[in-house]
Amino acid sequence: MDLQGFGAQLASGTWITVQLALASMACAVVLGLLGASAKTSGLTPLRWLGTAYTGMVRGLPELLVILLVYFGAAMVINQVASAFGYTQYIELSPFVAGVIALAFNYGAYMTEVFRGALATIPRGHTEAGMALGMGRLRIFRRIVLPQVWRVALPASGNIFLALLKDTALVSVIGLEDLMRETAIAVGYSKQPFTFYLAAAFIYLGLTAVATLGIHWLERRTTHGMRTLSG
Repeated sequence: MDLQGFGAQLASGTWITVQLALASMACAVVLGLLGASAKTSGLTPLRWLGTAYTGMVRGLPELLVILLVYFGAAMVINQVASAFGYTQYIELSPFVAGVIALAFNYGAYMTEVFRGALATIPRGHTEAGMALGMGRLRIFRRIVLPQVWRVALPASGNIFLALLKDTALVSVIGLEDLMRETAIAVGYSKQPFTFYLAAAFIYLGLTAVATLGIHWLERRTTHGMRTLSG
């Protein structure tokens, strides 16, 4: 396949796509844990907040959220900064806007995944930790979180694969990811089939590598269980 000298640009775009996907997923996991904790909280306002978050995200297209974050977040940030006397204009980069938007979207789906995983943890495990004098944070970190991660990993892997493909949407705000670099190459070469086919193979390769990584993590998290059951 003749890339007519655009191979380096496609490689650079691929690396940006990988960084965007990993950063967005990391933030989505944090939002998911916070959202799941809110939805399972004993405080009614927190449960309402968690429910409103997941409900709102399900009703908004990902592309619309990206545009709202890119054009709206910078305005809000500058208004807040000006209120504190900061006069210099703060610009939100396409990468940061993409991370915020994708994390906001997929954090809602991770919330449901973690909420379901939390429901599988027996209440006695938490009570046993409290009986040993452990604080709530330590109980969550040492007892609850490892079990939640084991249960949530398969669904989280599927969400990451979906997020990886949706990184292509961020190209509309100017991020020089794989999709953006492909569109530039098409514009110069006038060979859309060649370059879009190349991009398709790259996305398939990224998905294959991610799938292998997910399977490896699943084997790692269930290794002790298999050993005990054997």
